[in-house]
Amino acid sequence: MISLNNISMRFGSKVLFDEVTLRVSGKNRVSLVGSNGAGKSTMLKVIAGLVKPDEGEVAISKHTTVGYLPQEGIDYTGKTLYEEVYSSAGDINAIQEEMRQIEKEMEESEDTMSDEFMDLINEYGELQERFQMLDGFKIKSKIEKILTGLGFYEKDFDRDTSEFSGGWQMRIALAKLLLNNPSILLLDEPTNHLDIESLIWVENYLKAYQGAIVLVSHDRSFLDNITDRTVEISLGNVTEYSGNYSFYRKEREIRKELLENQYNNQQSYLKQQERFIERFRYKATKSRQVQSRIKLLDKLDIVELEDEEATVNFNFPPATHSGKISLELSGLTKSYDGKTNVLENLELIITRGEKIAFVGVNGAGKSTLMRIIAGLEKYTGEVKLGHLVEIKFYAQNQAEELDPDKTVLQTMEEAARGDILKNLRSILGSFLFRGDDVFKRVGVLSGGEKSRLALAKMLIEPSNFLIFDEPTNHLDMKSKEVLMNALQKYQGTVVIVSHDREFIDGIVDKVIEVKNRKIKTYFGNATEYLKAKENELKGINTFTRKHDDAGQNNAAEIQKINNDKKIQKTDKKALNKKILPVKNRISELEKNIQNYEAKIKIKEELMSKDEFYKGGYNIVEITNEYNSLKEKLKTVYSQWEEETEKLNNLTNN
Repeated sequence: MISLNNISMRFGSKVLFDEVTLRVSGKNRVSLVGSNGAGKSTMLKVIAGLVKPDEGEVAISKHTTVGYLPQEGIDYTGKTLYEEVYSSAGDINAIQEEMRQIEKEMEESEDTMSDEFMDLINEYGELQERFQMLDGFKIKSKIEKILTGLGFYEKDFDRDTSEFSGGWQMRIALAKLLLNNPSILLLDEPTNHLDIESLIWVENYLKAYQGAIVLVSHDRSFLDNITDRTVEISLGNVTEYSGNYSFYRKEREIRKELLENQYNNQQSYLKQQERFIERFRYKATKSRQVQSRIKLLDKLDIVELEDEEATVNFNFPPATHSGKISLELSGLTKSYDGKTNVLENLELIITRGEKIAFVGVNGAGKSTLMRIIAGLEKYTGEVKLGHLVEIKFYAQNQAEELDPDKTVLQTMEEAARGDILKNLRSILGSFLFRGDDVFKRVGVLSGGEKSRLALAKMLIEPSNFLIFDEPTNHLDMKSKEVLMNALQKYQGTVVIVSHDREFIDGIVDKVIEVKNRKIKTYFGNATEYLKAKENELKGINTFTRKHDDAGQNNAAEIQKINNDKKIQKTDKKALNKKILPVKNRISELEKNIQNYEAKIKIKEELMSKDEFYKGGYNIVEITNEYNSLKEKLKTVYSQWEEETEKLNNLTNN
């Protein structure tokens, strides 16, 4: 058991904890929640003994062992993957080393009948018995089970740990912790570097874990499925809730309402007493009563309300117009060494407005496929973007493209257009840049802060096809909700790679699994995909479709391909005479659209400048020109829609 007794912790003038008491024991499943900077990670470090509190003490009972997984900063080198994980086997490792030493001494002994030799045999027998009690003979299979569950392949076991990237280094650290099997597991954002399959494995492993778990995570589904006790850190205080995260959210609203009532009642009482004191402060006959009330107010415990962050309703700029088909892949193959294919002969059609999650184990090719779609990787086969499709891609290393000399606010101002310029501070607040944070130079930001800024910048730039690679890794619960709500209302096409089930459940209606160099479609959200996978393992038929050809994406596309084949067999020449003028008209309209959009962008840049309103410009004339261009663009869009519909009717009849 671990007990925190009257713990207080301060960073400068900020109070993180004030006389906090907390106990963890047995098979407790505890989540620490609170806003960014509330002190969740610091609390874990205090429990782990890595940070000493300013006041109070941490008491650990005898035989209690503690294992801690930090958010980042792990870097293993000098051993193979298997050796590194095995090194954490604790007593098993030590016993095995003793057994090896005794074996060596017995081999070197010349007299096998001596008392010394018999002592070695007895000692060896005792060690064997202890080794067996600790399941030492199963250690190899246990290591292999943990490593494969975390997404490593058998061929990785003999690789040097220095060959693994940061995300895989964190998996190695987690593997060592699970093998070490401490009494209390302290996990700080353990899901950040896991794919969805490894996350499910970890979740199931932790459900069956025999020790206690204290967990910090922004993955609501993960918290709900593992924890049964929630500890909120807020305003230096700790409040406990006897349920998982969803229970905490509901109960917190109830408590918040009660607290607000107490606060309002107390404020009314305080004003009443203060009026009495002010009125009779200098009246001799009332002096005793005045002093009595002053003393009473001094002893009163003041009810405090947590500062509520303003709710930010962020909306993307309207999706720029595009054709019905956003993307078409045909015979797509990707190889890095010219021999082994990572992706092989993929066929896929993505239509305008679809919201899709790409899933699969790390290394399956999800990120590679997304980079190909974004035009950042070479490939063989065909990748065809639809009419006027404009892709914006958020990668995990997107932060590297930011200008380190610009401030956070300047970075956003460069990307913003139109009405969004007025709301930049609010948008930055929703991505955890508050107050003077917006004036920080990009060069001094942490890795997580840069990632959040890169994401915010991308979201305010006009586009009609968004691609996200793990966008939620550095976001708190509120920031994720802001992003999820905005994506739900977004009219363009969205493709996401994420392990956060709650996040993608609220957005996508199709899941594409990347596995064994192929892709396979599951209709529904992430939870429905996982259920389908579970049924597949049980041998139950599920409603899935494999992309054997481009037409298998949906019924409309199958019909289109069948119709195309009929056209080829009929009088194609006659049909082309009707189609060609329409195509030419569409091409002409698309050029007009690009022309008008370019002119509108120039006007918006001019109108966003401070000097525009300080004289030197004919504001009325320019504003009228701007409105006229928008009306013309609207008309051309309408004509483009009509011509596109006409073309669809011709090719589908």
